[in-house]
Amino acid sequence: MNRERHFQVLQAIIEDYVHSREPVGSKALIERHSLGVSSATVRNDMAHLEEQGLISAPHASAGRIPTNDGYRLFVDKIAGVRPLNEPQRRAIAQFLDGATDIDQLMDRTVRLLSQLTRQVAVIQHPVEESLTIRHIDVIEVADRQLMVLVVLSNAEVLQRVLTFDATDHNGQSQRQHINSAAIAALLRSTYLGQPLEQLGRVCPASTGETTSYPVALNDALQQLADEAKPHRMTFAGTSYLAQSTQDFPHSIAPILDALEEQVVVLRLLEELSHDQRGFSVKIGAESQLDPLTDAAVVATGYGFNNTAKIGIVGPIRMDYPGNITLVRAVASYLSKTLNH
Repeated sequence: MNRERHFQVLQAIIEDYVHSREPVGSKALIERHSLGVSSATVRNDMAHLEEQGLISAPHASAGRIPTNDGYRLFVDKIAGVRPLNEPQRRAIAQFLDGATDIDQLMDRTVRLLSQLTRQVAVIQHPVEESLTIRHIDVIEVADRQLMVLVVLSNAEVLQRVLTFDATDHNGQSQRQHINSAAIAALLRSTYLGQPLEQLGRVCPASTGETTSYPVALNDALQQLADEAKPHRMTFAGTSYLAQSTQDFPHSIAPILDALEEQVVVLRLLEELSHDQRGFSVKIGAESQLDPLTDAAVVATGYGFNNTAKIGIVGPIRMDYPGNITLVRAVASYLSKTLNH
C-alpha cells in the first residue's frame, strides 16, 4: 500500500473539486497532475480512498468528490501555510493602518479578511484583561431579596437581584440571618481591588453579625463576572454565502441566523484552541453546532496571549491552505497593530 501516493491522489481530487465544483475522474487527474503512474493505478488508488471513506461518488457514473473525512485528513497533513504574495501583504497593511479606534479596526479587519478569502469573516473583540473591582454594595430591596451592585475599574456597573428561599437548610427563617450591611462589608474586604475574574470564586468567611453567609450569592457573583466580559463579535461577507448556496445541501439560513444572533459563533470561537501549527479547523459536525453542520470554520488567535479569535465561516468545499494562510496573516498583522 502506497500511503504517500494515495494522499497525493486525495490532494489532487480536493484541489480539482475545490476549483471546479465538479466530480473528479481518473482521466482528469492524469491530465492535470504529475502523479507519475498510469490511469489504471489512479483508479485503484481512488477505489482504495473510497473504501476508506475519504472520497465518494455523488452518483453511479460520476467521478469522485472528497468527503468530510477526506478534507479532515488533508487539513491534518498540511505541514505549513503558503507565503503571502506582495499584493496581499500591501493590502493588509494599507487597509488596517487607517483605523482610528478599536471598533473601526475590528470592522476593517473582517471586511478585509472577507474580501481576501471570499468567505464570511468573523472576529471576537479583544477582552480587557485588567478590569478590577472598585466598589461593592448590597441593598435589601424586599423581604428575602437583596440587590448586589458591583462597580468596575472602567466605571461599568453590574447588578443583580437575589431572592432567597423562606427557609434555609436547617428549616430556619433566612430572614433572621441576612444582614445586608454586614454582607456588603464582607464582600468589600474580600474583593475590592481584585481582578474581575476572582468575583465569586472565593467564599468569604462568616464574621460578626453575619451568622450565615448566603452561599447562593457566590453563584450570582460568578454570573455577574462572566456576563461582564465584553463578548462581542463583528462579521462581514454574508453575501459570499449567498453565492455558494449549491455547496450547502440544506440551507444557508441557519448559518445566517447564527451569525446574526452571535451567541453560537461566539461560543465556538471561545472554545477553539489552535494546534501546534497555529490554527484550528472545524469541518461540518466537528463544530458540534447544528447551524454549522454544513459549514467549515478556520480560525486562529490574536492579541494578548492569542486569547481573542479571528476566522472565517464558509462551505466545506474551500481552499484550506490559502484560507489558513490569510487568516493567520491578518491575525498576525492585527496583533502587531494592537501592540503598537
